[in-house]
Amino acid sequence: MHAEQPPAPAPADGLAPGRGGHKYQAVRSYLAELVERELHVGDAIPSERTLCERFGVSRMTVRQAVDALVGEGVLVREQGRGTFVAPQRMDFEMRLTTFGEEMRRRGMRPETRVLGSGTLHAAADVADALGVAPGDPVHHLRRVRYADGSPMSIEQHWVPVALVPGLLADGPPVSMHDALRAVGLDPSWGEETLTAADATDDEATLLDLRATRAVLRATRRTFAADTPAMYSRACYRGDRYSVWVPLSAPAPALVPRTRAGEDADTRQTVGAQP
Repeated sequence: MHAEQPPAPAPADGLAPGRGGHKYQAVRSYLAELVERELHVGDAIPSERTLCERFGVSRMTVRQAVDALVGEGVLVREQGRGTFVAPQRMDFEMRLTTFGEEMRRRGMRPETRVLGSGTLHAAADVADALGVAPGDPVHHLRRVRYADGSPMSIEQHWVPVALVPGLLADGPPVSMHDALRAVGLDPSWGEETLTAADATDDEATLLDLRATRAVLRATRRTFAADTPAMYSRACYRGDRYSVWVPLSAPAPALVPRTRAGEDADTRQTVGAQP
Protein backbone atom coordinates (compact mmCIF):
# COMPACT_ATOMS: atom_id res chain seq x y z
CA MET A 1 0.00 0.00 0.00
CA HIS A 2 1.13 3.53 -0.70
CA ALA A 3 1.51 5.86 2.23
CA GLU A 4 -0.16 8.80 0.55
CA GLN A 5 -3.73 8.63 -0.71
CA PRO A 6 -5.73 11.26 -2.56
CA PRO A 7 -7.93 13.35 -0.28
CA ALA A 8 -11.58 12.48 -0.03
CA PRO A 9 -13.38 14.38 -2.80
CA ALA A 10 -15.35 17.43 -1.77
CA PRO A 11 -19.09 17.58 -2.59
CA ALA A 12 -19.49 18.80 -6.15
CA ASP A 13 -23.19 18.43 -6.76
CA GLY A 14 -24.63 20.56 -3.98
CA LEU A 15 -26.07 17.58 -2.15
CA ALA A 16 -25.91 17.61 1.60
CA PRO A 17 -23.36 15.21 3.09
CA GLY A 18 -26.13 13.40 4.96
CA ARG A 19 -27.76 12.07 1.82
CA GLY A 20 -27.03 8.38 1.31
CA GLY A 21 -26.84 8.56 -2.48
CA HIS A 22 -24.15 11.23 -2.40
CA LYS A 23 -22.12 9.37 0.21
CA TYR A 24 -22.18 6.20 -1.85
CA GLN A 25 -21.03 8.09 -4.94
CA ALA A 26 -18.30 9.89 -2.99
CA VAL A 27 -16.84 6.62 -1.69
CA ARG A 28 -17.08 5.02 -5.12
CA SER A 29 -15.38 8.00 -6.84
CA TYR A 30 -12.64 8.05 -4.22
CA LEU A 31 -11.86 4.35 -4.67
CA ALA A 32 -11.94 4.60 -8.47
CA GLU A 33 -9.49 7.52 -8.35
CA LEU A 34 -7.29 5.62 -5.89
CA VAL A 35 -7.11 2.66 -8.29
CA GLU A 36 -6.35 4.92 -11.25
CA ARG A 37 -3.66 7.07 -9.61
CA GLU A 38 -2.13 5.23 -6.69
CA LEU A 39 -2.73 1.49 -6.59
CA HIS A 40 -1.59 -1.33 -8.82
CA VAL A 41 -3.05 -4.71 -9.76
CA GLY A 42 -3.15 -6.88 -6.65
CA ASP A 43 -2.96 -4.01 -4.16
CA ALA A 44 -5.51 -4.01 -1.32
CA ILE A 45 -7.94 -1.13 -0.99
CA PRO A 46 -8.42 0.64 2.38
CA SER A 47 -10.39 -1.36 4.94
CA GLU A 48 -14.12 -0.85 5.47
CA ARG A 49 -13.38 0.65 8.86
CA THR A 50 -10.96 3.17 7.36
CA LEU A 51 -13.46 4.20 4.69
CA CYS A 52 -16.29 4.48 7.23
CA GLU A 53 -14.22 6.80 9.38
CA ARG A 54 -12.93 8.82 6.43
CA PHE A 55 -16.39 9.53 5.00
CA GLY A 56 -18.51 9.23 8.13
CA VAL A 57 -20.73 6.57 6.58
CA SER A 58 -22.04 3.14 7.51
CA ARG A 59 -20.48 -0.15 6.46
CA MET A 60 -23.51 -0.75 4.24
CA THR A 61 -22.75 2.42 2.26
CA VAL A 62 -19.09 1.43 1.88
CA ARG A 63 -20.05 -2.07 0.73
CA GLN A 64 -22.47 -0.62 -1.80
CA ALA A 65 -19.66 1.44 -3.34
CA VAL A 66 -17.25 -1.51 -3.31
CA ASP A 67 -19.91 -3.83 -4.79
CA ALA A 68 -20.36 -1.42 -7.69
CA LEU A 69 -16.63 -1.45 -8.50
CA VAL A 70 -16.47 -5.23 -8.16
CA GLY A 71 -19.35 -5.51 -10.61
CA GLU A 72 -17.50 -3.26 -13.05
CA GLY A 73 -14.38 -5.41 -12.79
CA VAL A 74 -12.30 -2.66 -11.16
CA LEU A 75 -11.97 -4.54 -7.87
CA VAL A 76 -12.00 -8.23 -6.98
CA ARG A 77 -12.86 -9.90 -3.67
CA GLU A 78 -10.88 -12.87 -2.43
CA GLN A 79 -12.58 -14.97 0.22
CA GLY A 80 -10.91 -14.58 3.59
CA ARG A 81 -8.30 -12.11 2.28
CA GLY A 82 -9.97 -8.86 1.32
CA THR A 83 -10.65 -6.70 -1.73
CA PHE A 84 -7.95 -5.94 -4.26
CA VAL A 85 -7.37 -4.08 -7.51
CA ALA A 86 -8.41 -6.41 -10.32
CA PRO A 87 -6.44 -7.03 -13.51
CA GLN A 88 -7.69 -4.94 -16.41
CA ARG A 89 -10.52 -6.52 -18.35
CA MET A 90 -10.08 -7.07 -22.07
CA ASP A 91 -12.79 -6.52 -24.63
CA PHE A 92 -13.84 -9.74 -26.32
CA GLU A 93 -14.38 -8.23 -29.75
CA MET A 94 -16.28 -10.35 -32.24
CA ARG A 95 -13.58 -10.81 -34.86
CA LEU A 96 -12.10 -13.81 -36.66
CA THR A 97 -8.67 -13.60 -35.07
CA THR A 98 -6.52 -15.94 -33.01
CA PHE A 99 -5.68 -15.60 -29.33
CA GLY A 100 -2.04 -14.89 -30.17
CA GLU A 101 -2.96 -12.13 -32.61
CA GLU A 102 -5.25 -10.46 -30.08
CA MET A 103 -2.71 -10.56 -27.26
CA ARG A 104 0.11 -9.18 -29.41
CA ARG A 105 -2.21 -6.42 -30.62
CA ARG A 106 -2.67 -5.43 -26.96
CA GLY A 107 1.06 -5.47 -26.30
CA MET A 108 0.95 -8.70 -24.27
CA ARG A 109 3.05 -11.84 -24.59
CA PRO A 110 1.01 -14.94 -25.61
CA GLU A 111 2.05 -18.37 -24.41
CA THR A 112 0.58 -21.86 -24.74
CA ARG A 113 0.48 -25.01 -22.63
CA VAL A 114 -0.67 -28.04 -24.60
CA LEU A 115 -2.87 -30.37 -22.55
CA GLY A 116 -3.36 -33.01 -25.23
CA SER A 117 -3.49 -33.63 -28.97
CA GLY A 118 -4.25 -36.53 -31.26
CA THR A 119 -6.72 -38.06 -33.68
CA LEU A 120 -10.22 -39.00 -32.53
CA HIS A 121 -13.45 -40.31 -33.99
CA ALA A 122 -15.82 -37.36 -34.37
CA ALA A 123 -18.65 -37.24 -31.85
CA ALA A 124 -22.08 -36.40 -33.21
CA ASP A 125 -21.96 -32.69 -32.32
CA VAL A 126 -18.44 -32.25 -33.70
CA ALA A 127 -19.35 -34.13 -36.89
CA ASP A 128 -22.43 -31.98 -37.39
CA ALA A 129 -20.42 -28.78 -36.95
CA LEU A 130 -17.74 -29.87 -39.44
CA GLY A 131 -20.08 -31.44 -41.98
CA VAL A 132 -18.56 -34.91 -41.67
CA ALA A 133 -20.04 -38.25 -40.66
CA PRO A 134 -20.06 -39.28 -36.99
CA GLY A 135 -17.02 -41.42 -36.35
CA ASP A 136 -14.92 -39.83 -39.09
CA PRO A 137 -11.34 -39.08 -37.98
CA VAL A 138 -10.68 -35.56 -36.71
CA HIS A 139 -7.59 -33.91 -35.27
CA HIS A 140 -8.09 -32.69 -31.70
CA LEU A 141 -6.04 -30.14 -29.74
CA ARG A 142 -6.63 -28.93 -26.17
CA ARG A 143 -4.51 -26.20 -24.63
CA VAL A 144 -4.36 -23.36 -22.09
CA ARG A 145 -3.58 -19.90 -23.40
CA TYR A 146 -1.62 -17.37 -21.33
CA ALA A 147 -1.04 -13.61 -21.57
CA ASP A 148 2.04 -12.22 -19.79
CA GLY A 149 2.18 -15.41 -17.73
CA SER A 150 -1.47 -15.40 -16.57
CA PRO A 151 -3.90 -18.12 -17.73
CA MET A 152 -6.66 -16.55 -19.81
CA SER A 153 -8.52 -19.31 -21.62
CA ILE A 154 -8.80 -23.03 -22.34
CA GLU A 155 -9.22 -23.93 -26.00
CA GLN A 156 -10.25 -27.06 -27.88
CA HIS A 157 -10.09 -27.42 -31.66
CA TRP A 158 -11.27 -30.10 -34.08
CA VAL A 159 -10.19 -30.28 -37.74
CA PRO A 160 -11.20 -33.03 -40.23
CA VAL A 161 -8.27 -35.31 -41.00
CA ALA A 162 -9.45 -35.45 -44.61
CA LEU A 163 -8.84 -31.70 -44.96
CA VAL A 164 -5.40 -31.52 -43.32
CA PRO A 165 -3.93 -35.04 -43.01
CA GLY A 166 -0.57 -33.92 -41.60
CA LEU A 167 -1.81 -31.25 -39.18
CA LEU A 168 -0.20 -32.87 -36.12
CA ALA A 169 2.68 -34.65 -37.86
CA ASP A 170 5.29 -32.29 -36.40
CA GLY A 171 3.45 -31.69 -33.12
CA PRO A 172 0.65 -29.20 -32.36
CA PRO A 173 0.93 -26.09 -34.56
CA VAL A 174 1.57 -22.77 -32.88
CA SER A 175 -1.25 -21.18 -34.87
CA MET A 176 -4.22 -23.20 -36.10
CA HIS A 177 -5.12 -20.46 -38.59
CA ASP A 178 -1.60 -20.50 -40.04
CA ALA A 179 -1.73 -24.29 -40.30
CA LEU A 180 -4.96 -24.05 -42.28
CA ARG A 181 -3.56 -21.32 -44.53
CA ALA A 182 -0.52 -23.49 -45.27
CA VAL A 183 -2.75 -26.02 -47.06
CA GLY A 184 -4.85 -23.43 -48.88
CA LEU A 185 -7.69 -23.21 -46.35
CA ASP A 186 -7.58 -19.50 -45.55
CA PRO A 187 -10.02 -18.74 -42.69
CA SER A 188 -12.36 -16.20 -44.23
CA TRP A 189 -15.41 -16.10 -41.96
CA GLY A 190 -16.99 -17.80 -39.00
CA GLU A 191 -19.90 -17.98 -36.59
CA GLU A 192 -19.69 -17.90 -32.81
CA THR A 193 -22.02 -18.46 -29.86
CA LEU A 194 -21.26 -17.02 -26.41
CA THR A 195 -22.75 -18.19 -23.12
CA ALA A 196 -22.08 -17.38 -19.47
CA ALA A 197 -21.40 -20.31 -17.16
CA ASP A 198 -19.63 -21.52 -14.03
CA ALA A 199 -16.23 -23.17 -14.41
CA THR A 200 -15.83 -26.85 -13.67
CA ASP A 201 -13.32 -27.84 -10.99
CA ASP A 202 -10.78 -28.70 -13.68
CA GLU A 203 -11.30 -25.38 -15.49
CA ALA A 204 -11.07 -23.39 -12.25
CA THR A 205 -7.73 -25.04 -11.49
CA LEU A 206 -6.30 -24.53 -14.99
CA LEU A 207 -7.41 -20.88 -15.08
CA ASP A 208 -6.33 -20.19 -11.49
CA LEU A 209 -9.80 -18.92 -10.57
CA ARG A 210 -10.09 -17.93 -6.92
CA ALA A 211 -12.53 -15.10 -6.29
CA THR A 212 -15.05 -16.21 -8.93
CA ARG A 213 -15.93 -19.24 -11.02
CA ALA A 214 -17.64 -17.22 -13.74
CA VAL A 215 -16.45 -18.00 -17.27
CA LEU A 216 -17.45 -17.07 -20.78
CA ARG A 217 -17.88 -20.06 -23.12
CA ALA A 218 -17.44 -19.59 -26.85
CA THR A 219 -18.32 -22.09 -29.57
CA ARG A 220 -17.00 -21.25 -33.02
CA ARG A 221 -17.08 -22.65 -36.54
CA THR A 222 -14.34 -21.33 -38.81
CA PHE A 223 -14.89 -21.48 -42.56
CA ALA A 224 -12.54 -21.35 -45.53
CA ALA A 225 -14.86 -20.12 -48.28
CA ASP A 226 -17.81 -22.55 -47.97
CA THR A 227 -15.87 -25.29 -46.18
CA PRO A 228 -16.20 -25.70 -42.40
CA ALA A 229 -12.49 -26.12 -41.64
CA MET A 230 -12.39 -26.01 -37.83
CA TYR A 231 -14.72 -26.35 -34.86
CA SER A 232 -13.59 -24.76 -31.59
CA ARG A 233 -14.69 -24.39 -28.00
CA ALA A 234 -13.09 -21.96 -25.58
CA CYS A 235 -13.55 -21.13 -21.91
CA TYR A 236 -12.49 -17.58 -20.97
CA ARG A 237 -12.00 -16.14 -17.50
CA GLY A 238 -15.05 -14.10 -16.62
CA ASP A 239 -13.00 -11.71 -14.50
CA ARG A 240 -10.70 -10.81 -17.39
CA TYR A 241 -13.06 -10.48 -20.35
CA SER A 242 -16.07 -8.41 -21.33
CA VAL A 243 -17.89 -8.68 -24.65
CA TRP A 244 -17.71 -5.75 -27.06
CA VAL A 245 -20.15 -5.80 -29.98
CA PRO A 246 -20.50 -2.89 -32.45
CA LEU A 247 -24.09 -1.90 -33.14
CA SER A 248 -25.73 0.11 -35.90
CA ALA A 249 -29.22 1.38 -36.56
CA PRO A 250 -31.36 -1.14 -38.46
CA ALA A 251 -31.84 -0.47 -42.15
CA PRO A 252 -35.42 0.15 -43.30
CA ALA A 253 -37.23 -2.96 -44.51
CA LEU A 254 -37.29 -3.37 -48.29
CA VAL A 255 -40.78 -4.86 -48.13
CA PRO A 256 -43.22 -3.62 -45.46
CA ARG A 257 -44.23 -6.32 -43.00
CA THR A 258 -47.76 -7.66 -43.44
CA ARG A 259 -50.15 -6.61 -40.71
CA ALA A 260 -52.28 -9.31 -39.16
CA GLY A 261 -55.24 -10.08 -41.41
CA GLU A 262 -53.83 -8.18 -44.41
CA ASP A 263 -52.81 -10.05 -47.57
CA ALA A 264 -50.62 -8.98 -50.51
CA ASP A 265 -53.55 -7.89 -52.71
CA THR A 266 -54.81 -5.56 -49.97
CA ARG A 267 -51.34 -3.99 -49.59
CA GLN A 268 -51.11 -3.34 -53.35
CA THR A 269 -54.59 -1.79 -53.45
CA VAL A 270 -53.89 0.48 -50.50
CA GLY A 271 -50.54 1.49 -51.95
CA ALA A 272 -52.14 2.46 -55.29
CA GLN A 273 -54.50 4.96 -53.76
CA PRO A 274 -53.52 8.63 -54.16
